[in-house]
Amino acid sequence: MNNNRATLEVIAETVDEAIEKGLKDLGLPKEAVEITVLDEGGAGLLGLGSRQARVRISVQPAEDTETEDAGPVTQPEEKDEILHLAEEIISDLLEKMNLEAEVNARYGETSNNLPYDPVLVDITGNDLSILIGRRAKTLNALQYITRLIIGKELQHGIPLSIDVEGYRERREKQVRQLARRVADQVMDTGREQALEPMPANERRFAHIELQDETRVYTESVGTEPHRKVVIHPSD
Repeated sequence: MNNNRATLEVIAETVDEAIEKGLKDLGLPKEAVEITVLDEGGAGLLGLGSRQARVRISVQPAEDTETEDAGPVTQPEEKDEILHLAEEIISDLLEKMNLEAEVNARYGETSNNLPYDPVLVDITGNDLSILIGRRAKTLNALQYITRLIIGKELQHGIPLSIDVEGYRERREKQVRQLARRVADQVMDTGREQALEPMPANERRFAHIELQDETRVYTESVGTEPHRKVVIHPSD
């Protein structure tokens, strides 16, 4: 269905809202994806039979090159600059929060489906539970602000994930296992199933886990903070 590209189907009140939600789930800028409008939605006759808009968002594959110069994204100099920038920004934010911690940025697994290598930031220290917050709301806010600042500095967005004392790593494993288990049930029964409501960065784990599974596909539905991933059997 997705030709080995990460594909996400999103339903919302309008096409623009569906696109915005999908980009947020994937953590990518609009220029990094291909958008297909499946249903523009409609108000229906006299307010009856209204339909929500539905779009499909597919991650654009990175352009191939036969030269040693693979572009600014893969240059070691810029990679070092991006990592240093991420560490500097987060350290400054933590200082403003009166928190002492060690910040280390590194690159995650490279994927041909992503235009930029994902940046993973590990924060370690003593008693940092306050930095995570209930349902990771504080951590998600820190991550969101950091993405905005880095995007402004670099003039383009990058996939970035901040982890505190291994919290996200543990949570990612839980979400991936849950998505795989539910997908197996969907394939056995032929009936769609929904995961529990999750923030956008956690829903992304489910989408990525199943992106190469041809027998099911995923979409995010609902409104925050109750938005969730639904796993459908493929036709």
